[in-house]
Amino acid sequence: MLAIIGGSGLYSLGQDFHLLDQKSRKTPYGDTSADVLLGRWHELEIAFLPRHGAGHRVPPHAVNYRANLWALKQAGVSRIIAVNAVGGVSTDMAPRTLALPHQLIDYSSGREHSFFDGDDSVGRHVDFSQPYSASLRSCLQQAAGHLGLELVMSGTYGCTNGPRFETAAEIERMRRDGCSLVGMTGMPEAGLARELEIEYACLALVVNWAAGIDDSEISMEEIMTNLEQGIQQLSPLLLAAARLIEA
Repeated sequence: MLAIIGGSGLYSLGQDFHLLDQKSRKTPYGDTSADVLLGRWHELEIAFLPRHGAGHRVPPHAVNYRANLWALKQAGVSRIIAVNAVGGVSTDMAPRTLALPHQLIDYSSGREHSFFDGDDSVGRHVDFSQPYSASLRSCLQQAAGHLGLELVMSGTYGCTNGPRFETAAEIERMRRDGCSLVGMTGMPEAGLARELEIEYACLALVVNWAAGIDDSEISMEEIMTNLEQGIQQLSPLLLAAARLIEA
């Protein structure tokens, strides 16, 4: 089953999503951000989980990523498209750009980043050379082409802790490291999906220039405007990609 993890601005799949079942928030790793919703989206059976909960009540550093991924796995999910609102670091990542990063760098700290943290975890290492699923990225690329949407097909996502935005110096460091996008939720989510053998792809919506990239301060009003505009493109893209994935 395919799951969509909704990021900032994407808290539901709209009126065309018909709920069939929902799974309790309780897991061995604590509570999920919200119930896992299982339903029919048009002709597809899909799972949906808003990463930040209803009304964005869970900030990025407080998301229980292990509970979220565990609950999705227990619900029968084997593939995930994760939607992330991000800042643009490189010049090709202007606000309202849709991007499929192919790599990531984790700058976050203090997060539970593995399921293998007990006495039985010795030797449980997973390859993470390529953090995102090539097949899911290909389906998203094909779907964007069918819809005539421009989609940047490469980029490195740098994950910071949040919830504050980064300093200009931090962004300059990330730019030198090779990051083209900056967000607060890409890890440990992607790594946990790999541990659970769930295919995972990040669909990023750029909602602002990162700190210091232009002369203006980061404005929440600008971010919300770009989110609203971007979500209008995201929904049909997600549906078209889901149809290809589940075909």
